[in-house]
Amino acid sequence: MGAGTSPADPASAGREADGPDSAAEGGSTATGNTQADGGAEAGRPANGSEAGEPGGGATSAEPGGEAAAPRRSRRFPLFTRDTARPEGGGRAAPGDAPAPARQWPLLTVLCTAGAGLLIVALDPFAEAFRIGTILIGAALIAGAVLRWVVPSVGMLAVRSRFTDLVTYGLMGTLIVLLALVAQPKPWLDVPILEDAVRFTIR
Repeated sequence: MGAGTSPADPASAGREADGPDSAAEGGSTATGNTQADGGAEAGRPANGSEAGEPGGGATSAEPGGEAAAPRRSRRFPLFTRDTARPEGGGRAAPGDAPAPARQWPLLTVLCTAGAGLLIVALDPFAEAFRIGTILIGAALIAGAVLRWVVPSVGMLAVRSRFTDLVTYGLMGTLIVLLALVAQPKPWLDVPILEDAVRFTIR
């Protein structure tokens, strides 16, 4: 008993009667709060970061539950890692065909031009230089025709169809014309060229 209180005091008796129950209630409340706090802490990540915080390992999600897709930039990349296939650059034969069959337009042009170079280098007959050069020009003209007619020419397609046509056709035509007007005894007589050469040499 505390000093200044008597057993007949109703207030002290009420406190003593309420003491065990209140202590029990207080203990259960404290235990419940501790369990609640422990459960909340158990639901958190081990590193103490909340969901959605940087470094917490959680990604932001949309209200529907799906992760937000990364936003694509409209700016050109600093380094080009890939190039678009030119128009008509697909293989010229089905995928199950052998590699030479899939690239037959390119191989046709290369073999014809190689034969012309071989004739020029070996010089087996009198007009070998002229005929070999004409063969090289004809190979380029054939490449232009193939680029125009065949829908898919494989690796013969370098740029757009128009650019390839102009490049192959112009270079092939110039090579053939130079072979025809080559001296001595040109196969094609162009008076304008003779006058231009004489004026230049003068």
